[in-house]
Amino acid sequence: MMNRFEGPGSREARIRYLDGDFQVTSPGAFVRCAVTGEAIPLDELKYWSVARQEPYISANVSFNRELETHPEWRSRR
Repeated sequence: MMNRFEGPGSREARIRYLDGDFQVTSPGAFVRCAVTGEAIPLDELKYWSVARQEPYISANVSFNRELETHPEWRSRR
């Protein structure tokens, strides 16, 4: 069974993540979540870190990655 990202022209893209947008630097159909490794189709990419240049599969994964990199935020009230 062929998965959604197999076949000609369906390779991983290289992206430069900007504030509120991203720039494709090497064409492809998807990127991989920096935390889970799941493929994210470019048309579904909504969450990333400009500072770390990392894409995320969901808001929850993005939030948890922020907490992981900034543990001091856990104690804020």
